[in-house]
Amino acid sequence: MRIELRGAGGEPVDFARTLLSHGVAELPPNTVAEDGSWFETVLPSGRVRVEADGPGWARVSDARHVAVVRHMLRLDDDLSAFYAVAAADPALAWVASGAGRMLRSPTVFEDLVKTICTTNCTWAATVRMVTALVSDLGGGAFPSPVVMASADESFYVSVAKTGYRGAYLRSIASEVASGALDLEALKDPALSDLVVTERLLALPGVGPYACAHLMMLLGRYRELILDSWTRPTYRRLTGRARVTDVGIRKAFRPYREYAGLAFWLTLTESWVPTKT
Repeated sequence: MRIELRGAGGEPVDFARTLLSHGVAELPPNTVAEDGSWFETVLPSGRVRVEADGPGWARVSDARHVAVVRHMLRLDDDLSAFYAVAAADPALAWVASGAGRMLRSPTVFEDLVKTICTTNCTWAATVRMVTALVSDLGGGAFPSPVVMASADESFYVSVAKTGYRGAYLRSIASEVASGALDLEALKDPALSDLVVTERLLALPGVGPYACAHLMMLLGRYRELILDSWTRPTYRRLTGRARVTDVGIRKAFRPYREYAGLAFWLTLTESWVPTKT
């Protein structure tokens, strides 16, 4: 089945830049083509492949999964207001051709777990942890909260080797599985950024970096992701020997509620080759 790559405001959606928008998007059970021309993922209901199918279109291998694919590609989001501001900025005018969407997981729970697995470790360790969750607990798909909550501590210690994160992951999974924690409610647009931030920071394993990353995946783009990769990358791109967090935030303040997205796109422009 073909789906049109167009946002809720009628704006274009760049398929490759959506797939290659951030590293977490490429973690299992996702597989993303190096050139961003297709991706596959494994859902509890089966495997689905999505590939570019001509300008402005993509093809989904199974019509049963169209709703999930649209959610992952964020086709119901409206970035037209952001594009209007970016178009007036010579440094970011390029994004108005369809950049800025962050490929997300089918659930907030999956995005949360993956994000926690990126904290205070190498990328190789992140891949190891998530791969173990998917292969050993999910049978190829991302495991449910019930399955993660019921896994023995030895799995997190000896197989996934999650370190201190294991206790956090089991705790969150147990809360979600019991119904005490509703992570999917964080997608409610009626909630203020402040409320969502407070709820995220109250979760075990979620600090300022993880909170900012999750806010972006929830379509809330005000906060900047400031970490050991973004800070030096910004310094290199700007040619400044020393830049403070205060200085970085000030530079992107004109983008207001899209400041974090503008910052991220500034850092990742080179991730996708310019089309000629």
